[in-house]
Amino acid sequence: MIERKEYLNKLISWKDKDLIKVVTGIKDCGKSTLFNLYIDYLKKEGIKEDHIISLNLESPDYNFQNYQELYNYIKGFIKDDNNYYVFLDEVQNIEQFQKAVDGLYIIKNVDVYITGSNAYLLSGELATLLSGRYIEIKMLPLSFREYQNYYQEQNLEKLYLKYINNSSFPYALQLDNEEQVNAYLDTLYNTIIVKDILTRKKIADSSMLKSVTEFLFSSIGSTLSVKKIADTLTSNGRNISVHTVENYLEALTESYIFNKVSRYDIKGKQYLQTSDKYYATDVTMRFALLGKKNVDLGHILENIVYLELKRRGYKIYIGKNEDKEVDFVVQNNNGIMYIQVCYSVREEKTLERELASLQTINDHYPKIILTMDIDPEVDYDGIRKINVLDWLLEK
Repeated sequence: MIERKEYLNKLISWKDKDLIKVVTGIKDCGKSTLFNLYIDYLKKEGIKEDHIISLNLESPDYNFQNYQELYNYIKGFIKDDNNYYVFLDEVQNIEQFQKAVDGLYIIKNVDVYITGSNAYLLSGELATLLSGRYIEIKMLPLSFREYQNYYQEQNLEKLYLKYINNSSFPYALQLDNEEQVNAYLDTLYNTIIVKDILTRKKIADSSMLKSVTEFLFSSIGSTLSVKKIADTLTSNGRNISVHTVENYLEALTESYIFNKVSRYDIKGKQYLQTSDKYYATDVTMRFALLGKKNVDLGHILENIVYLELKRRGYKIYIGKNEDKEVDFVVQNNNGIMYIQVCYSVREEKTLERELASLQTINDHYPKIILTMDIDPEVDYDGIRKINVLDWLLEK
């Protein structure tokens, strides 16, 4: 197992706190492995095995008909007043699971941990029932730094190409070549589409959903509106309404295949309601579905940077400053930062264009350009140009 130390440390920091620990993320990103790592930690800390209750609810071993059966089954293991640790993997497979989770939560000596592979887990009734009672840990596939720790490859450019071609999903590390990776990703994609979208959302037209999905994968890093997607598909002979596109986009983001990023007007200091960008949770899935023709390496790099910013806990927006665009406006407790991503800025006109988007911002927050250029770090009147691979390896 790959030690997902950052996520593991988050779980450890919340141990025995009076909150339900909810780990969310796309299927196969490593949630079950994280639970196994944490269970190993608990055992090393002296927690007895009979006080650790772990159920993978995708397994046919646990064929509960309803939430009450699940609750009663777990409660049957609780024999004394010592702390018990309950792990429910893929809990959304049990109808009205939130009632079982809430019932376990109110038992004083039970510490509850759950996972789910779609955002529906924390929407609607669950959010209402458990409001203020849970902490969410958002999990992603392997970061570039985790990838480098695994392979110990010192040629970072070579490693980056492997990273985007062979997938960031942990299981892909066990596969021998790109053909096997593509077959695995195709199966994973179809599993998510069928289980998390078609069945749950009761969508009948799987072909149209695939068209929307492929359109998003081909438009990574591009500003899109719902109407633009509908009009483009319709002009290509796939007649689809704006409302249907909205439903499909919601389903694809809820299942974590894509991540939506909204726009922010830097000058007006307000969020914009029109046009968003969609970034893939794993860029290799794009290659598996569409092949490698017409690949924009700059947008792929932008996607990788987005995922790393998300891992680091930033709130992320697309910046608009009058007629110029800033790739990312990010915010955390330390303030705001502006980021441009460009594969190379060695051509003078390209560098001038990337600098111009940042130079027109009239505040003193940090501004950086991330690029694949293997050059010394440079400062342009306060705007830092940084090698993106070095940045990805920062802790």
